Amino acid sequence: MDAEKASETNPGGRPVAFLCRVLGVSRSAYYAWQATRPARRVRQRDEDELVGQIRVLHAGSRGAYGAPRIHAALRRAGRVVNVKRVERLMRVHRIVGITRRRRGGLTRQAKRAVFAADLIRRDFTAPRPGMRLVGDMTELVTAEGKIYLATCIDLATREVIGWAVADHHRAELPVAALRMAASRGALEPGCIMHTDRGSEYTSDEFRKEVRKLGMRQSMGRVGSCYDNAAAESWFAVLKAEIGTSVWATRAEVRADVFRFIEVEYNRSRLRQHPEFGYITPLETRARLQHDLTPAA
Repeated sequence: MDAEKASETNPGGRPVAFLCRVLGVSRSAYYAWQATRPARRVRQRDEDELVGQIRVLHAGSRGAYGAPRIHAALRRAGRVVNVKRVERLMRVHRIVGITRRRRGGLTRQAKRAVFAADLIRRDFTAPRPGMRLVGDMTELVTAEGKIYLATCIDLATREVIGWAVADHHRAELPVAALRMAASRGALEPGCIMHTDRGSEYTSDEFRKEVRKLGMRQSMGRVGSCYDNAAAESWFAVLKAEIGTSVWATRAEVRADVFRFIEVEYNRSRLRQHPEFGYITPLETRARLQHDLTPAA
């Protein structure tokens, strides 16, 4: 190497041979490293771009998505990438999904309750929409006081097809959620409505509404969260993603719950289906209904 070239490569003006001897590397290794610099720059730019996409998807999920869902979202966006690479980049850049915490129960058993049989028996699956629903309630805290949310979830799609919010948790709250589910969920005759044994669900008002809608009521055992695990799991998602702070007003909670259920969860949040892979609840419904539609 001539002096001019050595000066360009080494600002101190030291010969390459001298620097290689000091560092204990061969000149061929040095020149090989130099030759790969353009490729390394390209790879670094690609990695920086990928990390940026991961951050956008992670923020869009309210910080909820871990590596599997981030990987699925990237593939849906047309980015072909290995899940192990996503895991590595998220670990290196400390991008972490939300870990769910087990919530405390809200519903309480009535003293003279009329119980229904457990028709689910911890089988939280359904071959088609409108066949099996699970319901539960939770409380959210605001500066104006507590507010309560009741939901009805279709086990075939895991879509929240019925929900209601109120400043109380009397029986009319889950009844309102059930009526919404019946109006939009295309329920089958004899559709199962499964809940815990809270007083709201053993009430005459709720039991009458179930019969009126041509449904069958089902209940888990007392004190066993596993008997209503699908509903418990959904509320864990809700609490992890939007229930981590105290809202200023009840109106803010209503708006946040609406946005989470109708915009983010049902339409955007990816969930792993055993047959279809990572898709949203609404996409699951569309796929199942398409598969069940007879050919013309």
